[in-house]
Amino acid sequence: MEFVLLTNEEFTAFEKNHPYGSFYQTIGWGELKKRNGWQYHLVGLKDEGNVVAGAMLLEKKLPLGLSFIYSPRGFLIDYLDYDLLAKFTSEIKKFGKKHHAIFVKIDPYVQLQERDLDGNIVENGFNNEKAIFNLKKLGYHHNGYTMNMEDLQPRFAFALNLEGKSIDDIMKDMESKTRQLIHKNEKTGIITREIKIDEIDKFKSIMQHTADRRGFIDRPLSYYKNMLTDLKDGAKIIIAEINLEDYTNRLKKEIDSSKKIIEEKEAALNDPSKKINPDKTRKKIEQEQANIKRISKKLSEGEKLLQEHGKMLTLGGIIFMLHSNEILSLFGGSYEEYKDFLSPYSTYFHMIKYGVEQGYHKYNFYGISGDFKNKKNELYGLYDLKRGFGGHVEEYIGEFDLIIKPIMNHVYHIAFSLYGKLKKIRRKKG
Repeated sequence: MEFVLLTNEEFTAFEKNHPYGSFYQTIGWGELKKRNGWQYHLVGLKDEGNVVAGAMLLEKKLPLGLSFIYSPRGFLIDYLDYDLLAKFTSEIKKFGKKHHAIFVKIDPYVQLQERDLDGNIVENGFNNEKAIFNLKKLGYHHNGYTMNMEDLQPRFAFALNLEGKSIDDIMKDMESKTRQLIHKNEKTGIITREIKIDEIDKFKSIMQHTADRRGFIDRPLSYYKNMLTDLKDGAKIIIAEINLEDYTNRLKKEIDSSKKIIEEKEAALNDPSKKINPDKTRKKIEQEQANIKRISKKLSEGEKLLQEHGKMLTLGGIIFMLHSNEILSLFGGSYEEYKDFLSPYSTYFHMIKYGVEQGYHKYNFYGISGDFKNKKNELYGLYDLKRGFGGHVEEYIGEFDLIIKPIMNHVYHIAFSLYGKLKKIRRKKG
């Protein structure tokens, strides 16, 4: 077997058909990272001219002529084939030394064990503990079974199988609350649509608002533009909006309908010829009066929004990655002041429908906490929202470091930890 640099065409052909392929291992992602100070290398192992293992290696230069290497979502290799993994690891280590790398980090797109909707381990389901065993045996340091998205990529995700299903099948498997909220949003007038580069500022505004609220540093506008440019059809930004004119007009009609019901019920109470139950009739009047009060408050808020923002109001948005047979919800945000519209339900459903229509096999909601039994966990709400659509929990095997320069690796991680603490202090002061 021969370790070689692959051409773009060779790598793409191999990656597209590999079970562990992902958008993270595409030329487009490499080009995007290149714009941000990384260099990417396409490497592979050939056996009689056929590629049997490969990887995109992202190299980041460090001071003193050093670097570190990261293969996002890991190598494209059979991790259960020890001999193949050993050969590839040996060559990766040589490559790392040649590039003065302190370590090579991977976080394979390999599920550890099969889990169900509630995160329970499926009896007699698949188990890939051998992959962890093989990596450790070859000298990789496992960074542990993290629970709350501490790694570069989430170790737990929530996914929905689309293969062979209709949208009716998907709807049937949803929790009733999720179906109701999707229908409610449609009735409310929330619409979803894809935006292109000419409207990218709308998504940037959403993400900046979300970053300010949650205390993280958002990417610059150019990053989002470059994502759409470099990833081309592999990335879609979907935003949720509401037509405030239609929304307020619908609320007015609901108030008028309730007023009409009250008039009819009051007239019935005052008409001796009507055979009605007075107590039930009065209760219905009280219900409609409460309904008018509730809707009137919404109407007042809606009219204020219409006056301030005009006809169309953006509520939130998500960027989705499309690769091979999978759609993945990478990240997104929403405006806190419009959270009552619950726009993520509409945005997620937009791409689920798209996935079904276009023949995708899997919809990946992506990151959740692995602490899915603890309702007090700050990330539980995210899991609870996603599980309402039906599906299953995915647990990946985690992060591994192939350490090449042990002393410098130790120094690097101390410095990186201090840098992280300083960033937190700066955010708090800001």
